[in-house]
Amino acid sequence: MRPFVASTLVFGLLTALAPAQSPPKARPRAPNVVFVLADDLGYRELGAFGQTKIRTPHLDRLAAQGMKLTRHYAGAPVCAPSRGVLMSGKHPGHAAVRDNKEAQPEGQWPLPAGEALLPAVLHDAHYATGAFGKWGLGMFGTSGDPLARGFDRFFGYDCQRHAHSYWPAYLYDDANRIALGNQPPVPGGGKLRAGEDAADPASYARFVGSDYAPDRILTAATAFVRTHAARPFFLYFPSVLPHLALHAKPADLQAYDGAFPETPYTGGNGYTPHRTPRAAYAAMITRLDADVGALLALLDELQLANDTIVVFTSDNGATHSPVGGTDVDFFASCGELRGRKGSMYEGGIRVPAIVRWPGHVPAGSESARLTGFEDWLPTLAELCGATPPKDVDGIAFGATLRGEQQPERPFLYREFAGYGGWQAVWVGKHKLVRRQLQDPAKATTELYDLEASPAESADLAAAQPERVRELSAILRREHVPSPTFPLAAIDAK
Repeated sequence: MRPFVASTLVFGLLTALAPAQSPPKARPRAPNVVFVLADDLGYRELGAFGQTKIRTPHLDRLAAQGMKLTRHYAGAPVCAPSRGVLMSGKHPGHAAVRDNKEAQPEGQWPLPAGEALLPAVLHDAHYATGAFGKWGLGMFGTSGDPLARGFDRFFGYDCQRHAHSYWPAYLYDDANRIALGNQPPVPGGGKLRAGEDAADPASYARFVGSDYAPDRILTAATAFVRTHAARPFFLYFPSVLPHLALHAKPADLQAYDGAFPETPYTGGNGYTPHRTPRAAYAAMITRLDADVGALLALLDELQLANDTIVVFTSDNGATHSPVGGTDVDFFASCGELRGRKGSMYEGGIRVPAIVRWPGHVPAGSESARLTGFEDWLPTLAELCGATPPKDVDGIAFGATLRGEQQPERPFLYREFAGYGGWQAVWVGKHKLVRRQLQDPAKATTELYDLEASPAESADLAAAQPERVRELSAILRREHVPSPTFPLAAIDAK
């Protein structure tokens, strides 16, 4: 028995002296996503993108901490179709919603059933999902119901027309209407009455409420983050700011009191009057910036900043002056870019975009790689460990966000049934634009070299017919006719 005892003792001694086995490493937490979507914010309306008159310190800091995307394109030049591209990952030639279209008694044309949307993709990857702001892609109980398409939580406006007022009678808490304390509510449109003095602040008193919808929306969004701080979450924050009407909260307006020369807007060109319209517009953008700042501060407080991908962009370009009293020319809202909201020229559809993810996205970086709204679904799915649907048009650009080399996008396609009907395609430095596509007799084709002519002032179509033919072939290939949103000059054939 002695040899057995000795060997047993030696084995026991060696075991005792051996280093303890390390416990298995925990899998890294999937990143949270905070996706902020501004409403009608122009390409040059942030300080980080060249704005000089409007203060946006929090978004400028976000850009310094992350990456600016300088060739990023919204899904369409107006609200609903742009958001539909974002949610579905499909470009407008394949997407179901291709223009703003109301669905009575309230809401917009709904997204169809059967498509896997961005929130559902992340929900299936065990994310808590919430939307706070403006939806505009289908009323509750329809196929576009946000609570049936991947969101666990919703708070805000379902209908984009309802969102024209910042002091409405109600908002939606999930699918339930909740009354706001605006007695009476402020409509989204109106004019000064005969005999009212345009210079007298009292003439505008009925266009200011007491229960500001953006306050309610921000409170609900921050509560969602606090509730789900211990697990991965997707916070979609489609703000109504700075979309018309000019409903700046009085406390926010004070920051621009006397800042600009003003001509009172009395309401003759849509939406509601305002005595100091330039100050109101600037205040609404600065308020948007402050809301983003509040979300960033919350991430810092909860020690989630390093675990969170923050995306900021806009659903389309700045609106037209002087609609609703705006003066985007005064603010150089689109800078050197031609066109405004509703246009397929650069000013209507190229939008500011910022991405921050500390330790993954290089701070203070920029990318001029061509990207679009359809790319967010596959990109966020890749970064979050989710599985995207196979039938998307988007191309993941996580490598670009990490500062790595990535092949250029082969093309970016857009079409839009509204504002006369448009198509456009970007390939390298060239862009082909077709407009007036709702009237076959007026349809025109234009070609631009955006490097040589970023303002799209030099049409090369006549000089480069072969390039026009090459890009026109992409337009024909990528357009699938829509009976709901036809393009008469194309679909009539």
